[in-house]
Amino acid sequence: MAYAVIRVRGQADVRHDMARNMELLNLTKVNHCVIVPEDDVTKGMLQKSKDYITWGEVSPETVAEMLRSRGRLPGGKALDEEFLKESGFSDLEELAAALAESRSKLSNMGAKPVFRLHPPAKGYEGIKRSYRAGGALGYRGEAINDLIMRMI
Repeated sequence: MAYAVIRVRGQADVRHDMARNMELLNLTKVNHCVIVPEDDVTKGMLQKSKDYITWGEVSPETVAEMLRSRGRLPGGKALDEEFLKESGFSDLEELAAALAESRSKLSNMGAKPVFRLHPPAKGYEGIKRSYRAGGALGYRGEAINDLIMRMI
């Protein structure tokens, strides 16, 4: 399983170690999204940055939609059939399933690992409270898929 991680809050007043942690996650700007594997190291990094990001388990359908609309190659080109053939995948859904199950990484294939998403339709629930308290920060489980679909 893999997590989709979205940066919710900006760069003002961010501690240096927190900024470095988000830089390692490739979350340098607001509304950037990355797909990371579910392991102990990643969970620790997510927990440390929980006041600036939101994350949850991503579904293959959501990953496929992100790849289709916001996936990019170096130079700003959209993902195409040639890229899929070079990567060893027959179609976009197969690549999305491999990413959602942490069997592959976009950065290892030569694609940009960051999805630049729009702000969510109808806005965030609140960028200063956790998801459990009615806000937008922290772990949100399967609800991350709904947020991503609002941001595409």
